[in-house]
Amino acid sequence: MQDSYKHQGMRRQLIGQLSEQGVDDQRILDAFESIPRHFFLDAVFAEQAYSNMAFQIGSGQTISHPYTVAFQTLQLDVQKGDQILEVGSGSGFQTCILCQLGAKVFSIERHKELHLKAKHMVRYFGFNARLSFGDGYKGLPAFAPFDKILVTCGAPSVPEELVRQLKPGGIMIVPVGSGNTQEMKRIVRREDGSYTEEDLGSFSFVPMLKDRVK
Repeated sequence: MQDSYKHQGMRRQLIGQLSEQGVDDQRILDAFESIPRHFFLDAVFAEQAYSNMAFQIGSGQTISHPYTVAFQTLQLDVQKGDQILEVGSGSGFQTCILCQLGAKVFSIERHKELHLKAKHMVRYFGFNARLSFGDGYKGLPAFAPFDKILVTCGAPSVPEELVRQLKPGGIMIVPVGSGNTQEMKRIVRREDGSYTEEDLGSFSFVPMLKDRVK
């Protein structure tokens, strides 16, 4: 995989756009600088990898818009050492961004092909994330509780099982809705197990499907 001067220049332009769109955490912008997005796409898309677009990555799934990745990461308030569950490994790009920020990442993917690709990319960058093949609805209770949970697919409702896997005070960022667009929500778990919800705007994701491991 080659990271040419042209790719680096396009990446800097994208980072400038993200900054203009309100991504004001320099750590996140630096992570986007360090993790070349075109490495996660087919070579035919290399020229378009730094446009603010989603792309097919196989198995009917997509790699999210760069802004969506940056926005979710910003809202998650990632701190070094956070134990984070990512639901939907996809291409592995978001996984690597979280790792670059110093998080201890546990990621789960229901498509075997994507799981293996993401695992390869995480290893390529030398990160030590734990990637699992399975049903994201169930989370990873063996490794719970988590400081943060990031859901990268559209859930029809707030996944209660995932809320239970959050620490008190823990944050989950999840797009909720069963239509073509979802409302991004910031969930914060209370000490008694209940939680608060904050709406963060409309986004579009592939659906989160229960008991559909492939």
